[in-house]
Parts: sequence; structure tokens; C-alpha cells
Amino acid sequence: MRKVSVVLLLTVVGIGLAIINESTAVEGAAGKKYFPPDAPDAPAYTLPDPLITNDGRKIATSGDWKKVRRPEVLELFRKHVYGRVPATQYQKTFKVVNEDPKAMDGVATLRQVDITITRDTNSLVIHLLLFVPNKVPKPVPVFLLICNRSPDNIDPTRKKKSEFWPAEEAVARGYAIAAFHNANVDPDKNDGFKDGIHGMLDGGERPPDAWGTIAAWAWGASRCMDYFETDKGIARDKVAVIGHSRGGKTALWAGAEDERFAITCSNDSGCGGAALSRRWNKDKETVAKIIKSISYWFCETFKTYSDRENTLPVDQHMLISLIAPRAVYVASADKDLWADPRGEFLSVVHAAPVYQLFRKKGLGTTEMPAIGEPIHGDGTAYHIREGKHNLTLVDWNWYMDFADKVFGRRK
Repeated sequence: MRKVSVVLLLTVVGIGLAIINESTAVEGAAGKKYFPPDAPDAPAYTLPDPLITNDGRKIATSGDWKKVRRPEVLELFRKHVYGRVPATQYQKTFKVVNEDPKAMDGVATLRQVDITITRDTNSLVIHLLLFVPNKVPKPVPVFLLICNRSPDNIDPTRKKKSEFWPAEEAVARGYAIAAFHNANVDPDKNDGFKDGIHGMLDGGERPPDAWGTIAAWAWGASRCMDYFETDKGIARDKVAVIGHSRGGKTALWAGAEDERFAITCSNDSGCGGAALSRRWNKDKETVAKIIKSISYWFCETFKTYSDRENTLPVDQHMLISLIAPRAVYVASADKDLWADPRGEFLSVVHAAPVYQLFRKKGLGTTEMPAIGEPIHGDGTAYHIREGKHNLTLVDWNWYMDFADKVFGRRK
């Protein structure tokens, strides 16, 4: 496989080289703050080319990408990183268990939907929450949050409100907003894959490429998408999936596997999400670190790449490439060094050749933006927010700004 060389830029101060602490923003022209560049001694790395096929051919058209290379890359991620969903048959039903047409003081309709998955005598229920604005022509676009925090962050009663899921703000902007808790699909624990959807569909078989927990959560997001296709109030072609941290990893895999998602938003997703695996610095999470603590998120094969990232046949820019030509938004926080903000940004940069096949230029730059100044490119977007590892209203408003652009909506 041909490789793409990555050139590391050096910061020049006067006539010497400066090594800058990445926890401190760099002030530029007009007082703007920038995420600091890499230290001069940062290790070099080489990325696999998403446009070179497994047998060494160059992909030059969007048709060949869709027909030849995209299936190859998707299969590589299934085999080496996230695992594959088993072909086990199951039944699926939807039931609206609660509907309140006067939610949020009458501006929205609340639907609580039970998505029941059944196999033989076993079943589980994904509890989908959905607020739809009342005074907006239907169908409306929707944001689906993969919630990896406590359920009170997505409180349907709205007695507790959280920036993590700002339902009122989304409705005010004309968006429906939905959420499900990831534990409904599979518990976030190393239980030997005996519980949740793994316990139902695995059938006792766990080959090295069997799906991990991230793939299970992404599967759950697709079952919510199944429901949206039945709801006449939701625009099925305008569904955005969003997640933070492990939820951001999940959103990216959901967007890669399920082409029905029109926008994929990854918030502070880090290693195994948007951040490049081959890129190394002392502050970031690496494949070895994530495998040591939470290996069950991935397939068994992924464990073999601990401290061997350079032997992976893929890297995370190729995950973002799988979403092309649909829209993708990656976001970071300047104090969240564990998630590697520069590595997240560079994944979007190096996905550009695939977007260009579809006449989309991507971000249109290789320079990280100023902190707090989003880049809305052609098909891709990125921002780095001031602050720590979190999903905030600031992030949400920028995601909705981008969705306005993608969906051709006015604010």
C-alpha cells in the first residue's frame, strides 16, 4: 500500500526553535488564540493512502471509490478495529409509549418511543426520546445524541436541563432533537459480552473480528434511524448523529456504517475516534493505553496493535473518508490534550482527497483555526473550543450552524 508522508512544521521564534507547552494557547494577530504547534522533536509518521486499493491501484473517480475502495476500507475497519455485526436474525418493533403535544410550554411535541429488539425469548428495549418543534413546517431535520453520560442529562420531563442535550435551544432553531442512552443497547463494562445486544445476537461465537461495544452502540443509533423513517414529522434525509467522547467514536462509526445519516458530529472523540492513531505525543491517549483500560470497545484483533499503530492497515482519516460525500463535523477542546486536538483536526485534513472525488474541497486549509473560530468547509467542518473535555451549548450551536448550511436552512 502506498503511504502518504506527513510533514511536521516547526515553530520559529526569532532565529531559534521553541518548544511550547500544549496546555498553553499561543496568541497570534489581533489577540486570537491558537492551539500550539507540535514540538520540533515530535516523531514523524506516515499515513496509509485512502485512495490506494488493497492490490495497489489508484482510485481516481467517485464511482470507483463507492464501488471498490469504500467497501475495502469499511471491511478493514470491521476486521481490525471495531468488529462486524453478526448476521443473526432478530425482530424489531416501535411503540410510542408517551406523547405530549404541549411539551416545553407548548412549543414542542414529546414522543417517547420504545424500540424493542427480540430474538427467540430474549428482548431488549432502546428508549428513544424525541422533541419535535410544533411551529415549524414538517418534516423537520433532527439531531440524534448517543448519550454516554447519566440518563438525567436527557431528562424528558425537562425538570433537569443540561447543555449536554440542549433540547430547548434545538427546538427554538427549528430542529427536532432526539437521544438514547448507550446502556440501553449494551452496558459499558467488560462483562465478556454476555449482556445487552451482544448477549442476544452473538450466539456464543466470538471470533477475533466480532463486534465490540462501540459497534453495538452504533448499531443502536441505526435502529433509532429505522424509527425516524416511520415518523412523518422527521425528514429522513436530514438526520444528524452526534456523540461526545466514547459517544463521538460511536457516532463516527455509525456514520461510516450507515449511509442514511446525513451529518456525523464527533465531539472530543480522541483515540479510536477522530484522532490519528499513528500520531504520538506524551499527553494523548494511544492505542496501547485504550486497549489496556477499555479493550472491549473494540474487536479482539485491535489488541494486537498496541504500540504497533504503524502496522494498522487503516488510520482514522480513513474512517472520516468513509462518510464522504456526506457531511462530517469534528470538534476538539484546547484543554483536552488526552483526545489530541491536532490529531483530530489532521484526520479531517487527510480525508480531503476522498471528498475531492465528489467535487468537495473539504476544509480547504491545512492550518488549525483560531480557538473559538469554526471552519465550515465543503462537506467537512472543524472547531476547537476553549475549555475541557465536554459537550457544551457552544459546541451545539456551531453544529447547528453547520447543519443550517448543509441543509440549506436559514437561522
